[in-house]
Amino acid sequence: MAQTLYIPLLLIALCSISECVQRQYHFINEGRNQTEAQKYCREKYTDLATVDNMSDMNQLIKSVNNGGVENIWIGLQRTSVYKWHWSSGDPVLFLNWTSGEPAGSNECTVMHNGQWINEACSNTRFFICYNMSTGLVFVDQMMNWRDAQSYCRQNHTDLVSVRNQNENQQLEKFINDRNSSGAEVWIGLFRDSWQWSDQSNSSFRYWNTGEPNNVEESCAVIGKNPQRGWADVLCDGRKIPFVCHEDKLIVIQQNLSWSEALRYCRQNHVDLVSVQSVEMQYKVMNVVKLASTEAVWLGLRHSCALGIWFWVSGQTVCYQNWAPGNGTSEEDCEPTVRSGAVQSGGNQTWISRPETDRLNFICRNY
Repeated sequence: MAQTLYIPLLLIALCSISECVQRQYHFINEGRNQTEAQKYCREKYTDLATVDNMSDMNQLIKSVNNGGVENIWIGLQRTSVYKWHWSSGDPVLFLNWTSGEPAGSNECTVMHNGQWINEACSNTRFFICYNMSTGLVFVDQMMNWRDAQSYCRQNHTDLVSVRNQNENQQLEKFINDRNSSGAEVWIGLFRDSWQWSDQSNSSFRYWNTGEPNNVEESCAVIGKNPQRGWADVLCDGRKIPFVCHEDKLIVIQQNLSWSEALRYCRQNHVDLVSVQSVEMQYKVMNVVKLASTEAVWLGLRHSCALGIWFWVSGQTVCYQNWAPGNGTSEEDCEPTVRSGAVQSGGNQTWISRPETDRLNFICRNY
């Protein structure tokens, strides 16, 4: 039985956190090998398909379901480097391993007494889901990690992520209040060696049961099963259909002032990007690493007359991700107006810069 902790939401006038930007997917129903498919996608769109979350996956399924074909290339490939990921796609900014962990080659993670242990994903444990509407959910059913992940995605949002020490302490208390046996519970942390063709750090995976099942098979395809789950196959010369994606955010690697960047985006795309939610911040974090400057312009502007920050799209600045000491209402407007940028390295927080600085920038295509 699942037990829920309700987390009330603070509603702020004029602010919305419902913004959801998806990639646009293009199903190409002609046979090409994986290298040819990748080249085609990069020339015509952005790259072979990357998937960030179930919303993206549902859009991808819609794009391929009329094709009626069995195997379809996407942009996921096996590498030699193992990395830790959150099932939800959250960036891994915090780890809390118990002493001596992670040990061995196990790829999934449990929490026990507030600390983390890596275990075989085939073990069965209780687990914690996260629901975007109601918060944390303790599920006292024994499942392996993959089945727990599927349960959370079908009934809530995903397995829980832990982004900092405060969240870890809250989760520990939540578990202790509901888990009288003191047993280990699954959280959403896992590791694998798969990487997207566009170098996205998306950790979303949608494998069929029993997949991936062969270390020699280093390319991923969508299967013909009703759920359109993924399988690993050889990156050989087989010629099959494929899916490209077109990003709705794009980093422009030109060094322009903020006003020049705004003009470029409005002439060639839609606008400089606005970041009105944590979900959008994650999408910005995915693309900003492609920049060649230490910071990248956003559509964020300071009004000296009103003493406020605002988005050029006309939205109020509700969600905020400022670096310490930045984003104050009392900006120094001399000798020039200040505009907002996101750091391309580190924690990718926002900083205030003179609008005359020359930086890369992010345009939106939606």
